[in-house]
Amino acid sequence: MKRVTGQYVVISTVGEKVKAFVPHALPPNPQIEWGPELRDKFDNALLALGRLDSVSSLLPDTSLFLYMYIRKEAVLSSMIEGTQSSLSDLLLFELGEEPGVPIDDVQEVSNYVAALCHGIKRLNEGFPISLRLIREIHDVLLNKGRGSNKSPGEFRKSQNWIGGTRPGNASFVPPPPEKMLECMNNLELFLHDRPESTSTLLKAAIAHVQFETIHPFLDGNGRLGRLLITLLLYEQKVLHDPILYLSLYFKTHRQYYYELLNKVRIDGDWEAWLDFFAEAVIETSAQAVTTAKDLHKLMNTDKEKVASLGRVAESALKVHHVLFEKPIATANWLVEKTGLTAATVNKCLEQLVKLKILKELTKQKRNRVFCYSKYVQILNKGTELAHNNG
Repeated sequence: MKRVTGQYVVISTVGEKVKAFVPHALPPNPQIEWGPELRDKFDNALLALGRLDSVSSLLPDTSLFLYMYIRKEAVLSSMIEGTQSSLSDLLLFELGEEPGVPIDDVQEVSNYVAALCHGIKRLNEGFPISLRLIREIHDVLLNKGRGSNKSPGEFRKSQNWIGGTRPGNASFVPPPPEKMLECMNNLELFLHDRPESTSTLLKAAIAHVQFETIHPFLDGNGRLGRLLITLLLYEQKVLHDPILYLSLYFKTHRQYYYELLNKVRIDGDWEAWLDFFAEAVIETSAQAVTTAKDLHKLMNTDKEKVASLGRVAESALKVHHVLFEKPIATANWLVEKTGLTAATVNKCLEQLVKLKILKELTKQKRNRVFCYSKYVQILNKGTELAHNNG
């Protein structure tokens, strides 16, 4: 169906006249056409989210899974923006060790983790998703490293554009600053079910496109727009834990993703976007369930191996358990975390290396770093594909 989703306004910027797009307020008008296929797709997406939500009952400690899963998402979402950091680089950086890529890249990923955690914390405190919270999250996302000169936490006061070297050859020019705030106020009303109530999954899908179209910040719009999907589903209790992250799917289908955003702007084709979004939710949920099951299986298999170690078994099980929180760790951190003596921890590490559960990444006597490699491999599944498509 053809819809008019906004209007173009002629603006003068950087010495040239260009057309900037100002989106109409949501919800879409005319309403979404729910054909049988699209309705089935959305029903299946909701079922997939239900299965994902119940996966936490599999894991003895969901927070450990979440801790690592958030980091995987941070790597992928930042990769879409061109960073080269891997999950291992991020974990080494968090340990205070030297990562294998430029520090700016890893700092960007680390900021993403902090921004997401800030959003979750505020929602847990009962703070609603609002323009204020969006600015707060943006502030955390950009306040260190290469984005720190791009007005962290502030809506833009100048014109931006997407693609191209200047507005005149850009692939898309978002609304001018004087129209942008009105667009964001309208988006906030939509998020709060005004003028009418919208089901959560549909709201997350539509709000994502609107946010990317408005592009309210000088930098970080893509990462923040992807974050909003998860935070909305979490805030509205569709997910009890924030464990749905669509960045890998968007990265793998990057070109089509951008085409669909443009189809909404040009033709008002919300239906094609919603079909893609529902497919992303179905596939991503299934991958997350598989990851959780694989980690659960690994945990139990390795626990049995560790339990057979005799006298050192009890201490080694403690070390093994905390490695699920940080699968790349130093011996010193493990001493601190387990409360065991350095001698005991080192004895446990020797045994875990012999069992091929751990690999030592350093060949030095002090500040040794160990990796729970099978754990990292399970989490890394899919990210290789994203690297190849980068």
